[in-house]
Amino acid sequence: MPQIEEAQPKYLQIAHYIRDQILRGDLRPGDEVPSERQLAADWKVSRPTAARSLEALSHQGLVEKRQGSGTYVRSLEVNRRARELYGRARQTGKIYTPSEYAVITSAGWLEAPDHVAEALGLVKDRRAVHRRRVTNNQDGPITLSTSWFAPDVGQRAPKLLEPGRIQEGTLLYVENMTGRQGSYAEDRMCAREATKEEAEDLQLAADSAVLIVHHVVFDLQDRPLEFAEATYPPHRWAFEQGYPLT
Repeated sequence: MPQIEEAQPKYLQIAHYIRDQILRGDLRPGDEVPSERQLAADWKVSRPTAARSLEALSHQGLVEKRQGSGTYVRSLEVNRRARELYGRARQTGKIYTPSEYAVITSAGWLEAPDHVAEALGLVKDRRAVHRRRVTNNQDGPITLSTSWFAPDVGQRAPKLLEPGRIQEGTLLYVENMTGRQGSYAEDRMCAREATKEEAEDLQLAADSAVLIVHHVVFDLQDRPLEFAEATYPPHRWAFEQGYPLT
């Protein structure tokens, strides 16, 4: 039986264990995950606790329940750039490759827009720390992105308020300053016409299509740690996914 750390609720420990199996590829899209009954027996927990772990995985978009059949791993569409940046920061201490650089166009406290406040769970105090940047390489702008953090994070990570670059990246810096570790992320994507400001920053024609990615990082306690909104120009994005035909 897997070991359960008492620092977290048991249902989260179970959910994180299965999530890690999915992200490693031990459980692949279409595979059935253990049932409530099996989880309860394996982890020596109640059926409601086992059910809650599967609900957490479903909320994270990792599994889907099929009526009368079971719970299965969903096909995942991954924002690879966010994962690559974070992995590079952990391995090298630097978030960008030698050919890339970011220009911080604004940083500091702002009243969070509704979608940001909802993502970060802000209710009464709608102030949040933002960092807006344009990332470039030798061919021009790669992406325009804004990271948002709740007030308690901003107070413990003062560099977020400064326009200077943070070499290891904002998320790794926030982890080091707050002691909260990023656990998993959720991405939502859509395409739309660029705003005037986006078109100017990305050097696009006014009617260009752009890809919008809303990226939320959750910590080990399933609390939102960072919300980021990224805008990609049309020549910088594409969907890539392999899948079996049978």
